[in-house]
Amino acid sequence: MTGRLILTGALLLARAAYCDTGNTGNTGDIDKGARLVQEFVTDIVTLQGRFEQSLVDANGYVIEVTSGTLRIQRPGQFRWSYTEPYSQVLVADGLNIWSYDADLAQVIVKPQEQALASTPALLLGGSKDALDQFTNDGNYLEDGTTWVRLSPKNTESGFLRVELGFVNDTLSHMVFFDNLEQTTRVALYDVAVNELIEQEYFEFEVPADVDVVGSPAVATATVP
Repeated sequence: MTGRLILTGALLLARAAYCDTGNTGNTGDIDKGARLVQEFVTDIVTLQGRFEQSLVDANGYVIEVTSGTLRIQRPGQFRWSYTEPYSQVLVADGLNIWSYDADLAQVIVKPQEQALASTPALLLGGSKDALDQFTNDGNYLEDGTTWVRLSPKNTESGFLRVELGFVNDTLSHMVFFDNLEQTTRVALYDVAVNELIEQEYFEFEVPADVDVVGSPAVATATVP
């Protein structure tokens, strides 16, 4: 099961691989990079599309390629579904994060606030203040893509930085780095923003006859 929980690790544990890109592309306008990220976090309520994900080892070899679909609804909800070469789904419902591996018949659940703190996933499904947990390390332009580098202010978060790539002001690539000397690269296709997404995509019901690892948080009742 090598590489099975690649993005699950990136999102839940911030273990999405480090490898210095050594990029020497043209340095872009830092204000543009800051604007692109700010608009992505504050102006986009929903985002959906297809993705292709590659896991690259420390020697630059691609050791796994996966694909599927993603849906994001702010604040606090997303669904990341792998369809090839295996079936796996990651759902953030606003309270918990659920990872379901159909082949393993296993569900892993973590309270969402704990799981997302200072991780790249906070930028995807977090609230408008998500950027407060990151430092903007600048941006550069490469082949028509504006890359923005962000690093967590919490040095114990488990990863070194994330790079977001924008084409025509739309998020098109993500790269995650940590000290495992590997790199996880995600390319997005057919991206649609601020279109209605059915709420059922952000709900998760534990299937019958599966093992559940972890304890979900329980919503507290509001006292009038």
